[in-house]
Formats: sequence, C-alpha cells, structure tokens
Amino acid sequence: MQIDVRGEMCPYPAMKAREALKKLPAGERLELITDHAPALSTVPWEGAKLGFLSEIAPGGPGEWVITLEKASAPIDQRNVLTAIAARAAELAPDEA
Repeated sequence: MQIDVRGEMCPYPAMKAREALKKLPAGERLELITDHAPALSTVPWEGAKLGFLSEIAPGGPGEWVITLEKASAPIDQRNVLTAIAARAAELAPDEA
C-alpha cells in the first residue's frame, strides 16, 4: 500500500500512516511519500507504537519514502526511537 502525503504538514502524515497501518493486511508494507522533514520521525514513531519497523530512503529532491513493515518480534521502543532520531537527522540535517 502506498500513501502520498506530499504537501501535508504534521500531524497529518503521522495520522494518515497510523490509520493505514491499522488497516494494512498481514504481510504487506506501507510506503509513505513525504516532503515534510518532521514526518521522518513522527511517522516511524507512530509505526513503532503499533509494532512496525521502518526504513527511510531519499526520494526526489526534498522528498523521502518511509517504508513500514510489521516487526516479527516485540520492539524495544527506546532503541527504535534513538534509531529514528539518528536517521531523520542524517537525512534532513537542516530540520533536526
């Protein structure tokens, strides 16, 4: 499943991701396309709270693709939050 939230600011990307993750069929991934740098931390964190791991990749100029997939084991939220913050700062250093 893919959601395009380019042009939308927080809290909407995270809210839309959360709703989509709740409806996501087992075994599927959610890809969220955003141009809002704060979503690089809010969307993965919302996913982690629901048991999803995330990967963030650069998209077009000033855009990113956040891929969320259900974790196969319980998530250590402290470690996940640290990793999310580090990856967001790496990809959007001017926004961190």
